[in-house]
Amino acid sequence: MTKTTSDARHGSSTMTVRLTAEAFGSSALVLAIVGAAMFAARFGAGTETTDQGIGFIGIALAAGFALTSVFYAFGPISGGHFNPAVTVGVAAAGRMPWREVPAYVIAQCIGGLIASTLVFLIGLFGPEGWLEARRVEGFASNGFAAASPAGFGLGAAIIVEALFAAVLVLVILGVTHPVRGTAFGGVVTGLTLAVIHLVILPIDFASVNPARSIATAVYGNVEALTQLWVFVVFPIVGALLAGFAYRGLFDVPDRSVDSAAERDS
Repeated sequence: MTKTTSDARHGSSTMTVRLTAEAFGSSALVLAIVGAAMFAARFGAGTETTDQGIGFIGIALAAGFALTSVFYAFGPISGGHFNPAVTVGVAAAGRMPWREVPAYVIAQCIGGLIASTLVFLIGLFGPEGWLEARRVEGFASNGFAAASPAGFGLGAAIIVEALFAAVLVLVILGVTHPVRGTAFGGVVTGLTLAVIHLVILPIDFASVNPARSIATAVYGNVEALTQLWVFVVFPIVGALLAGFAYRGLFDVPDRSVDSAAERDS
C-alpha cells in the first residue's frame, strides 16, 4: 500500500491495472495460505517425518509474510486490499468510492480462485489418494462445529470472524492514514494477519477474507460450501463496523491544530 489507501485511486493507474494488481495480490496471498495448509502444515503425518510439518505457526507466518510482500509489490498500484472485507471497510471509512467496491471484490475473488485452482492442479500429481483425501477434509476450507479444528461452534466462528476482520481493517486504516500513516505499514499489516491466524486457526481455520474462503470451499466438501456464508457475511460485517467507527472516531478534524493555526495568524 501507499501511505494512504486512496492515493492509488487518484494516481495514474487505470481501473484495469488496479484490478489486475488486486487479482495478482489476492492470488499470491491465497496461494501462500492454502499452499502452506495443504502441502506443508502436516507434512509427514503418520510417518517418521511428522516433525517436518509447519503446523499452525507455519500457516500463520505464511499468511503474514505473503501479505507483507503483496502489500509492497501491488499496494502502490491498487491500494493493496486483497480482501473483500478490507475493501468494504476502506469504503465505509470514506477512503474509496462505493461504486468501485464490486469490481475490487470480483477481482479479489478471481485471484483467490486462480490460487486454489493451482493448488488443485498440483494435487492432481500428488501421491495416490492424496488430493481426494484433502477434498474430503475440506481442502483447507473454513468451518465450525465438526469442521472446526478444535470443535468450536457457529457462535465462535461468527464472533471471531467479525471481531478479527474489524481488527485487521482498523490496523490497515491506521497505517495508511494520510497524516498518521507509516512507511512500515506493510510490515505491521503482515504481522497483524499472522497474529490473527495464530489466534483463530484452531477455531475455524482463520478466514477474515471472503475471497480466501470462497476459493477453498469451491474445491472442498459439501460441508465447506454450506458453511461458507459465515465466512463471507461476518468478515464484511466486522469490516463495515470498523470502517464506520474509524471514520467517526479517528478521522475527525484536529481542532487543536486548527486553533493553533488561528492563533498564529
